[in-house]
Amino acid sequence: MQETLNYVPSPIPFEYDVAYAAIANQSGRMQYYRLTRKGGRIRIGRNEFIKAYNNQSIVALKPLPAGNKPVFQLQFYVKL
Repeated sequence: MQETLNYVPSPIPFEYDVAYAAIANQSGRMQYYRLTRKGGRIRIGRNEFIKAYNNQSIVALKPLPAGNKPVFQLQFYVKL
């Protein structure tokens, strides 16, 4: 049985300085990115992603659909 992840976007706008994303590539391996407000995307290591997740002030969390892949992808927004 395949469960779906329902996501309801926040109707309240929020301010953030940087976003981080964990995205699965074609083979299912996770790749981690730091996203800037200007649209830039920098690939980062897993340790940097985990450190940001554990230590930064997260203002929003967004699950990303992964299609048929058995992985959980997410993006979170940080206010510095």
